[in-house]
Amino acid sequence: MSVSAWIILSGSLLRTLNGKGAGIMRNPLNKRYLRDLRSDLGKYLVIFLLLLIFIGEMSGYLVASESMALAYSDSFEKYNIEDGHFTTEKKLTSRQKEAILKAGARIYDLQYKDVEMTNGTRIRLFRTRDQVNLVCLMEGKMPESPDEIAIDRMYAENNSLRPGDTLTVSADEGDGKTYVISGLVALSDYSALFENNNDMMFDAKEFSVSVITAEAFSLFDPDELIWQYAWKYTEPVTNDNESERSDEFVKALSSIIPLNDYVPEYVNQAIIFAGDDITSDNGMMKLFMYIVMVILAFVFAVTASNTITKESTVIGTLRASGYTRAELIRHYMFLPVAVTLAAALIGNVLGYTFMKNLNADLYYGSYSLPTYVTVWSVQAFLETTLSPVVIMVVINWLILSRKLRLSPLKFLRKDLKGGKNRGTIPLSSRIRFMARFRLRIFFQNVSSYAVLFAGILFADFLLLFGLMLPAVLNNYMDSVHGNMLSEYQYILSIPAGAIDEDKKVESLVNMMKFMHGVETENETAEKFSAWSLRTLPGSGFKEEDILLYGVQDDSRFVQIDTDENKVYASSAFAVKWKLKEGDRVILKDPYGDDRYEFLISGIYNYDGALALFMGQDLLNEVFELGDGTFTGYFSDTQITDIDPKYIGRVIDLPALTKVSRQLNISFGEMMQIVDVFAIVMYVILIYLLGKVIIEKNAKNISMTKILGYTNREIAGLYVMVTTILVLIFLLVSLPLDAWAMKAAFGAIIRSEMAGWIPFDLDNMVFVRMII
Repeated sequence: MSVSAWIILSGSLLRTLNGKGAGIMRNPLNKRYLRDLRSDLGKYLVIFLLLLIFIGEMSGYLVASESMALAYSDSFEKYNIEDGHFTTEKKLTSRQKEAILKAGARIYDLQYKDVEMTNGTRIRLFRTRDQVNLVCLMEGKMPESPDEIAIDRMYAENNSLRPGDTLTVSADEGDGKTYVISGLVALSDYSALFENNNDMMFDAKEFSVSVITAEAFSLFDPDELIWQYAWKYTEPVTNDNESERSDEFVKALSSIIPLNDYVPEYVNQAIIFAGDDITSDNGMMKLFMYIVMVILAFVFAVTASNTITKESTVIGTLRASGYTRAELIRHYMFLPVAVTLAAALIGNVLGYTFMKNLNADLYYGSYSLPTYVTVWSVQAFLETTLSPVVIMVVINWLILSRKLRLSPLKFLRKDLKGGKNRGTIPLSSRIRFMARFRLRIFFQNVSSYAVLFAGILFADFLLLFGLMLPAVLNNYMDSVHGNMLSEYQYILSIPAGAIDEDKKVESLVNMMKFMHGVETENETAEKFSAWSLRTLPGSGFKEEDILLYGVQDDSRFVQIDTDENKVYASSAFAVKWKLKEGDRVILKDPYGDDRYEFLISGIYNYDGALALFMGQDLLNEVFELGDGTFTGYFSDTQITDIDPKYIGRVIDLPALTKVSRQLNISFGEMMQIVDVFAIVMYVILIYLLGKVIIEKNAKNISMTKILGYTNREIAGLYVMVTTILVLIFLLVSLPLDAWAMKAAFGAIIRSEMAGWIPFDLDNMVFVRMII
């Protein structure tokens, strides 16, 4: 009788005599856990630390995100945020305020003055508030004397300002008054620092809002103020009917007072932008977590599979002694699942303490948000604790159950091929012995190298993301600088009272007054007409404004054919919306139901904005502006002889690069974290899987030592294979990751951001990745 048959027979006799199956054998098996943990302490410790940091970061992100989102949502009631605001030519009378109240809204004074500071930035000065759009004090104290000012916290951080520092108004703006910073604040209606509502991106470095005392504000010349008023509806308005209610209110408001500007809360970028962005990345971050967990689960599974191969005779003996396949699967799954669970629980503690604050600081590094209170998130706990454990259980169960489906006899004989003898892959004898040996090592460890390739592919994707964004933004700024239509574009703001169809005579007078007030003597200036429409929702694209230019025949700044009603799309618009010559694009009125269809006659090379270009006469005709009407200027020099109240927007280099500048500020630190995590993950995967391969070939390595090979020669066999494959995987992953990153970057820009940033990478990014 063979030894293997004797072992199987003995196991059957023991089961029969005991009558309890493998019950008495369970304790010895359980005692292996500590021994296995000690023998592979380095491996388990490295994976535990990686899981701990990663789950801690994910938990901290989700907790901070949900806490911030709740604080933002509660701020509408807590700080009594407006339902909208409007600006007028002059101060409202008490009679006009009473008429507006009868129209269904309470009015609150919200006047301000914009001033240039000696540090080259712009500050919007408000008086202290006590009724609407209340202020959250973040540090220091509110201004108490006329020479004190409380500035936005985000602006202060970006310009290295603290309470006690001073800010001086430029002499061109007045008497050069100096303010002492008393505190840092967050204005509830400026959670994102948009200077104008139609800006593509806010700018928390060059622009700030602030509050000063009522006494200091009263010293300003009324003619220098912007007469802005906030309103709150007297009756509650829901999200479903706020647009309809706003349309009704603006009609009533226009009949009472001529309007220069009208911005309902639900389209106010300064209010809604941060709220939309806070939770918009949750889906991507969760996907990121699941991918990392799957890769680590496969690392555990490959390790366990290698252990099964190494302990095949022991497993055969245990199976012959009565242990079931399910019991052995649970045994080999215990440590991976236990390590994952421990890392998840401790990671959540880390997430609710240190990592939560780190992620909250990332939000505070982008937005002017009020203070928040950490909230317990059941969903975050389940997703960062239950999900990793489930992923670990499922993947390990699938791989281990497949590995352990063989009979006890096959384990005892170490015949683990799982089927008929498939033989080995024949290799030509012409291949040198060392090369054939390395190829055999590769074929014996294909599964381990497959996991390594997946890990390198993902780690390189993260590293590319971290290195790519600054490079893309810098290239975009260089491209915009060399592709500007003119050094300055002035978009004029037509008063709402000049386009009131119900008061045609008064509108005509207001329009004539406007046209007279916007004439300039600047010799480099060229008139154009402009209009803003909005894209239709859906199709995976973010709804956004499109600027329409109506240019003069033979324009010095925009060279297009203005004959035959031709319309050209800017290259940015064409690339983002995948337009080409001959396509038709449908746009809508931002505040109405009118739709306009344009046939694209060509693509105009301009990356600065999403725009359409056509002849000035055509634009004036389409929007019934009248012959000779213009609403903007191209100019190579600044225009200084137009009343600022008629200038709605100035498009210059700082304005065009505002998006990239702010993204650099917002994501600069985050990209460094992503880079570090990618490199750490890369190193850990190589260490773990390299260790598995060495352990799996321990017997072969011993044989080569017996044959007289030195450690250096053996390393040349085993380590060299992994090194060569890592380099190959790296070179293969670079084009794959670049392709995937380009697709992902385009999808994110199309669905989440206004405007367009081309995915323009230089080769130095790939050189840095390889290094």
